[in-house]
Amino acid sequence: MKILIVGCGKVGAALTEQLDREGHDIIIIDNKANAINQITDNLDVLGIVGNGASYHVLSEAGINNADLLIAVTNSDELNLLCCLFAKRASNCHTIARVRNPQYNQEINFIREEMGLSMTINPELEAAMEMARIIRVPSAIKIDTFANGRVELLKFQIPDTSVLVDMQIMDIIRQFKCKVLVCAVERGDHVFIPSGNFILKANDKISFIAEPKAATEFFNRIGIQSNQIKDVLLIGGGTITIYLTNKLLSLGINVKIIEQNLDRCNELSELFPEALIINANASDRYILSEEGIEETDAFASLTNLDEENILLSLYAHKVSKAKIFTKITRHTYDNIIEDMPLGTIVNPKLITADRIIQHVRAMGNTKGSNVETLYKIVGDKVEALEFRARKNSSVIGIPLEKLNLKQNLLVCCINRNGKVIIPNGQDTIQIGDTVIIVTTCTGLNDLSDILR
Repeated sequence: MKILIVGCGKVGAALTEQLDREGHDIIIIDNKANAINQITDNLDVLGIVGNGASYHVLSEAGINNADLLIAVTNSDELNLLCCLFAKRASNCHTIARVRNPQYNQEINFIREEMGLSMTINPELEAAMEMARIIRVPSAIKIDTFANGRVELLKFQIPDTSVLVDMQIMDIIRQFKCKVLVCAVERGDHVFIPSGNFILKANDKISFIAEPKAATEFFNRIGIQSNQIKDVLLIGGGTITIYLTNKLLSLGINVKIIEQNLDRCNELSELFPEALIINANASDRYILSEEGIEETDAFASLTNLDEENILLSLYAHKVSKAKIFTKITRHTYDNIIEDMPLGTIVNPKLITADRIIQHVRAMGNTKGSNVETLYKIVGDKVEALEFRARKNSSVIGIPLEKLNLKQNLLVCCINRNGKVIIPNGQDTIQIGDTVIIVTTCTGLNDLSDILR
């Protein structure tokens, strides 16, 4: 597909890299020549310096025969204007990044009236992901499928866990839980495990289960997690607004430390039930005074990655809190992977993943659609949810008779709301949604699971 991307910040750069890797024809647009050059020097894409909301610039970029325009500048209004002009100039699909909480209340109206194919709100997505994990604090990460009926959870095996040296095939028999281990991270290696795969201490495992079954599994393997009642948030940005709103609705006590007095006043008006503290969170005496040692969960959500890393390391040292760390730079990935930073929150990558999911669904002309997509181990492993259509080549054939690609696992079938953790005799039927986990990245269609 021919795709125009307006905005070459961190999200635009991540999108360009992923979409170029998947073989699309990419043209990037930005007002800043150095932002364009940083991308075009490393990728085989065309760059145009200019205003993405200009009809002249869009025409120069080839909007007339483009399939999709993605607007991910730092301005919601500019993103919407780019999409409006693109729709008027051509019949292409449009995606806009819209972050302002005020717009979120009327986002359906905006999407329908402007004919947008999709809107994406990185901060809201990040906040919802954090809220899910706070509900199940034993997990490092939780992704949802089948409208919330199925979850993909990741956690790290403790040194003393009963899972150490256990074969995966023995998990269901021993713990009587309907879960399926679908990926294992061990150091720099990632495995899509077979039944005889042996788990080790400190492995990070991802498993599929219904929410109730996931909770039972954690309890039966001895990973008890107390319900989170108190949360300490550092930084009063947009993620904090979305997250606080969600946590308060769940009856959780929220305390926010924010350095800017005007922002504190805004937060106090928005959330009279929360405790807002105007202070510098890098002062450990302030943190101690505000109860960092006793809090159940701690999230460092400032705009500085370095500050977030240091604050989370300190929280890990002095408390037993569930920790969340906001990080936006890719360059830190190799440095921080072994640090005790808890759950990494990266709104930029969440945005890129959701847009990639939409692009793959657009490009599908076969027998299924990509309904959901998550990258669960960086760019190494993808978890995808496909909807099976009547002309799909996998319909009605037992899974054990399908010639599946290596390092690929059919993890779950959702049939009219009934969740099936499949065995070799199960079949995929028309209308099912099917969850696939694989290291074979770039799948567009359910039939792509076959060799």
